[in-house]
Amino acid sequence: MSKAALIILADTDTLEGLGRAVNALTTAKDFRDAGDEALIVFDGAGTKWVPELSDPEHDYHQLFEDTQQLVEGACGYCSSAFGVREQVEQSPVALLEEYEGHPSLRRLVSEGYEVVTF
Repeated sequence: MSKAALIILADTDTLEGLGRAVNALTTAKDFRDAGDEALIVFDGAGTKWVPELSDPEHDYHQLFEDTQQLVEGACGYCSSAFGVREQVEQSPVALLEEYEGHPSLRRLVSEGYEVVTF
């Protein structure tokens, strides 16, 4: 069984960033549907995707909903730095602040996850 930690770093300001975020969510589904372990972390500018994808009017809201159980969380520090902390707190996405306000990628590696960035 494979284990993948999919880290979304892409910003919300370009179609390229949208493609990266959608590819991360789709990849998470691919792993899950194959019976593997997968989790999603929104980090850096990628934290801005939480409020974007939480909007029921967003084209990829349903994909976000379909992968919600795979979302480990969003970086607490970066959510604040990119001005979306309040929106993340109002969503079902947990804030991750394990290491100096950030998620611990070291923990994921030590738990056997392959880290893939988008």
